[in-house]
Amino acid sequence: MAGGKGGSSALPAGGDAPSGYKEDLPEALTPEELAAQWEEEKPPAAGPLANAASSLVVLAVGIGALVLSFAMGLGTPEKPQPGLWPFLTSCVMVALALFQLVWGRHNRDAEKFTRMSFAPLTGLVTLAAMVALMPLIGFEIPSLILCIIWMKFLGSETWRSTLLVSAIVVAAFYGIFVLALGTSIPHLF
Repeated sequence: MAGGKGGSSALPAGGDAPSGYKEDLPEALTPEELAAQWEEEKPPAAGPLANAASSLVVLAVGIGALVLSFAMGLGTPEKPQPGLWPFLTSCVMVALALFQLVWGRHNRDAEKFTRMSFAPLTGLVTLAAMVALMPLIGFEIPSLILCIIWMKFLGSETWRSTLLVSAIVVAAFYGIFVLALGTSIPHLF
């Protein structure tokens, strides 16, 4: 097998390929062939009902965020209170959800819900669990578990890389936030 630029080559010193030698590289595809291949591999499109349902979920979350941010107080642009920026962000979220609900129902680019559609929900639930556990047992163990779940089960990494990278990430956070910056983040050690 031949290496890329600057890489080593499995060809003999003379540079001539032995008979029967075959490149392992895929054929170069034209843009049209590549677009056709992507079209074949694309997941099935969601229908109008799925598009409407996802828009309604975003709309509900946006309205809930509007109410909560308003309850925190908006203030004025000169003297903003904690709810001002979440309120403005929620307004944009509601507007986009309404736009998608009215004009985006027939969008053909939206993907059908599959088993992998639950991956963001899994990420959100595990992140919420980590935040809930941090005041009780510190950030080290919840962070390690979160990294393992995200890398192994959501990212399909090998156990070796999952455990190694997770340990390095937690150690780096500990070094930065506890040792170097001396923040008040809850920690065990």
